[in-house]
Amino acid sequence: MKKIILLLTLFSGMSAFSQIRVLKNETLVEIGKDNSVGLYKKENKFTINYQDLNTSNLNTFRSFSFNDINGDVQELYKMITDGFIDQPTGNISLELPNDIIELQYERNYGQPTVQIIQYINKNKKYVGKSQFLNKKQIDKIFGIGTPKAALYTKSAVKQTPVNAMNNTQNHVNTPQTNTSKTPEKSPKRENKSVFLIYINSFLPNEFFYFYFCENISLYYVSSGN
Repeated sequence: MKKIILLLTLFSGMSAFSQIRVLKNETLVEIGKDNSVGLYKKENKFTINYQDLNTSNLNTFRSFSFNDINGDVQELYKMITDGFIDQPTGNISLELPNDIIELQYERNYGQPTVQIIQYINKNKKYVGKSQFLNKKQIDKIFGIGTPKAALYTKSAVKQTPVNAMNNTQNHVNTPQTNTSKTPEKSPKRENKSVFLIYINSFLPNEFFYFYFCENISLYYVSSGN
């Protein structure tokens, strides 16, 4: 009887432990960091962490996050670096889900720099400011030139320009003997070189045939299902 009770206890214990699942531990992946400013990734959420210089406590660090939905990280990098080339007259304001971010540009030591200003919870009474960053530091934060940049960059899809040159295939036929009866008006033109150009139409199941003959006349036949 004691053995049966012991076996039942063991089976019940195994059943209870089988209900425990090990959760996947998603940790922050560092994309890049320079001094006190860093970019981190967790799943599809990106976080910029920085030391707040707008407070007397130098140990204050703040952060803001956003999802990379349509290449937003790459777009943010481009927006920041474009400001180094053509410095805007005022601050650039960006609205995030929980905060408002401003990019303030100034020249320091003869080179353009940018400061990230955060209005916490979209309240302009609570402001955090990063250090001023130059182009080299921004590249380091966004992991430019490292494999970490592949965590947010998307391979550009090359789209074929819509024009007649790129959507035309030329097929040159060898000269063929015209076996049909020669028209009475042009008896001397028995053998003609015919060049056939096939052009894809943008309409489904439709194409055009163009015939260029020696007399420079243009004939076309439209066919489709």
